[in-house]
Amino acid sequence: MIRVMLVDDHALVRMGFRMLLANAAIEVVAEAQSGEEACQQVATVKPDVLVMDLSMPGMGGMEAVRRLLAQDPKLKVLVLSAHEDTAHPQRVLRAGALGYLAKRSAPEALIAAVTAVARGERYMDAQTAQRLAVAQLDGQANPADQLSEREFSVFMQLARGMTVAQIADALKLSQSTVGTHLYHIKQKLGASNQSEITLVALRWGLIQA
Repeated sequence: MIRVMLVDDHALVRMGFRMLLANAAIEVVAEAQSGEEACQQVATVKPDVLVMDLSMPGMGGMEAVRRLLAQDPKLKVLVLSAHEDTAHPQRVLRAGALGYLAKRSAPEALIAAVTAVARGERYMDAQTAQRLAVAQLDGQANPADQLSEREFSVFMQLARGMTVAQIADALKLSQSTVGTHLYHIKQKLGASNQSEITLVALRWGLIQA
């Protein structure tokens, strides 16, 4: 029996995943609705696989994955995402996640992904793998690729309209530190204000309009 912890801010989504996994003899032993909750509970729950959504309020899934894997590199993480860009899968896999699954994948793909990750194998849905391969062949360079991991976390929060104060609270950073990251982000992206940062994120499919 594979023991799974589900992290998603939508209760209906968690319920659907729990029912789907139960049919495959995979037990959901804990649930969380934010990255913060996941960080608090994982050490106690000790799941075989942590299934993490990326787009959640607060620190979000990307930051939670980064923190959790920094604390426990052996944690087996499967990321679920509605994002259809190449930056998110590249970054979460680079952070140490074993799997990446687009939310629009067929239901049976979730079972296959959880099973593979539980065995310590890498898993990526075919559409995401194809996008990454095409981007590499075409030499496409997403402007956000030049951002550090911390800068990317701040960039995504800014692109969603959060203020420096809100980002500092969500990421547990000082406002001056967030301000420094904001300065570097604008320099690297050639953006003069937050609206232009949002446009960059929209143009490259990092956020939805």
